[in-house]
Amino acid sequence: MSLTPRAEFSQPPVAANLPANLAASPPEPLMRIRPNANWRAIHLRELWRFRDLTLALAGRDLRLRYKQTVLGAAWVVLQPLLAAGLFTFVFGMVAKMPSDGLPYFLFSYAGLLGWNLFFNTLTKTSGCLVGNSHLISKVFFPRLILPLSTIPSTLVDFAVALAMMGVLMMIYHVKPGAPLALLPVWMLLLMLLSLGIGLMMAALAVSYRDITYIVPVVLQLLMYASPIAYATSKVPLRFQTWYNLNPLAPILDAFRWSLLRAGQLSPGFLALAATVSVIVFFVGLYSFQAMEKKFADVI
Repeated sequence: MSLTPRAEFSQPPVAANLPANLAASPPEPLMRIRPNANWRAIHLRELWRFRDLTLALAGRDLRLRYKQTVLGAAWVVLQPLLAAGLFTFVFGMVAKMPSDGLPYFLFSYAGLLGWNLFFNTLTKTSGCLVGNSHLISKVFFPRLILPLSTIPSTLVDFAVALAMMGVLMMIYHVKPGAPLALLPVWMLLLMLLSLGIGLMMAALAVSYRDITYIVPVVLQLLMYASPIAYATSKVPLRFQTWYNLNPLAPILDAFRWSLLRAGQLSPGFLALAATVSVIVFFVGLYSFQAMEKKFADVI
């Protein structure tokens, strides 16, 4: 079954009747683009061959992210701080939502830290093909490079915001504990889930530009359906099961638990969320590569 183009490099044969000085010179390489004979989740050899392009695109994303802005990279910290301040006022002071015994500002910032990792990964991935249409229509390269090249900038933003989280924990005298060692696991699950959804949305956006308008609306609704500005314990007991079917809910709870040791883990729902995240990731990969062969023609 032919799904994804594959590049093969070979050399054209040298004609026997060429002059000696031309026949001795090495011929120019020739690249042949052929469809794959079978499907693979990730063509590691091909991605490695184009690793320089991946690094170049990732570097471009980092350089241009806050170009021509007055505050520059400070927006990485200011955005979650301002959002946490707004949540503290609306949900903490006005609505009097519980925060598992923690300062509400610190509680909401921890939730936003995990949410922003999911949000930024999904947003950048879903728009990477349409945003680079000029490259796709003119140059051959593994299209999977485009979503992968967005990951470094997302991780840099997360690292800066996480450092600010450490500062806030020192200000509020909250000490991290052993659960902090599990934080990379929850980060991985968030990224697998967001990458899987983002790959599907990116592939669909090539043919249906409505996706670029639908994704922000759905994410806005999903933010309020996840335990970011409030604790899961505030959800009525009769709705707890349905609420935790949202894979973000148990993962974000675990994310906050690792940082602040607040709340309780739901092992059953967490295992379900982990399974869903892995399945969504591979479904996203399959969908992306199944539609990859028509990107250059449609975009």
